[in-house]
Amino acid sequence: MVTVSSQSSSVSQPDSQQGGRVLRVGPLKPSLMDTLVAEYGALELPEGDGRDEFLDTHGESITAVVTSGRTGVDAALMERLPQLGAVVNFGVGYDTTDVDAAADRGIAVSNTPDVLTDCVADLAVGLVIDTMRGLSSAERFVRAGRWPVEGNTPLTRQVTGKRVGIIGLGRIGSAIADRLNGFRCEISYHNRNEIDGSPYTYAASPQALADGVDVLIIAASGGSGTAHLVDRAVLEALGPQGYLINVARGSVVDEEALIELLAAGQLAGAGLDVFAHEPNVPDALLGMDNVVLLPHVGSGTVETRAAMEALTLENLDRFLADGTLVTPVTQ
Repeated sequence: MVTVSSQSSSVSQPDSQQGGRVLRVGPLKPSLMDTLVAEYGALELPEGDGRDEFLDTHGESITAVVTSGRTGVDAALMERLPQLGAVVNFGVGYDTTDVDAAADRGIAVSNTPDVLTDCVADLAVGLVIDTMRGLSSAERFVRAGRWPVEGNTPLTRQVTGKRVGIIGLGRIGSAIADRLNGFRCEISYHNRNEIDGSPYTYAASPQALADGVDVLIIAASGGSGTAHLVDRAVLEALGPQGYLINVARGSVVDEEALIELLAAGQLAGAGLDVFAHEPNVPDALLGMDNVVLLPHVGSGTVETRAAMEALTLENLDRFLADGTLVTPVTQ
């Protein structure tokens, strides 16, 4: 997984830094958008026909972009912003920003790590419980008036004591493991490299990890390096008694293979907070009662979003003041 430094990182600044502008790219938390306009005079990148004209007019004045993991800044946009010095990202994920192109251009990139770890880990455990115990399905059963007519729902699976594999034992993955220790789960993990001193069992590949667990939780970063890391072979190794939980990025999973195996009864169920083409969710998943579907709400609490907003503004303030970032990402 990509590591994130908590130390400030200096970047070379263009000569026009003092007269530069801030640009918002994509939708953000409403209060953050309001602050960017009121306190920073931020411009908004338009979509559609007005985009090129806007960039022709304002592109050379932009020195900082504020965006999110759902939108990001690609190499083509960087090309149109020749004085850009920083991409300030609201969220821990930054796979939609071309960090290689940014590095080549001397553009720093920041994200908001740590402040959302607890909420995402909480949600992951909630998805494990919901998916295995069928809570959402049972709630729909009651609301539909089926209980008096059809009797009890089918038996579900116990969470306590299960073998759990985590792909990506970083901040969030470790927090998930800590919580599942309370359920006396047997924890194993896969990273690109084994973690020295980890109390958990290391698996050399995602397939090897999936082959030995009841629940596979994805907490890895997104991006090209992890695209379809959980492919058909991994899902088949998880097997018809296995559950998949994804709180990372939809791109990490082969979504077509996931749907096919769920439909064929080759997986017991799935709990998904992320999807390959958000906000679009495949129709096939909508009709599956053994799948829990959430609209990418891992960090969606009042407390966490406020902390993310504050850290985003801290990064922006630091960059505008001295060209450094509070939480730069590193390759």
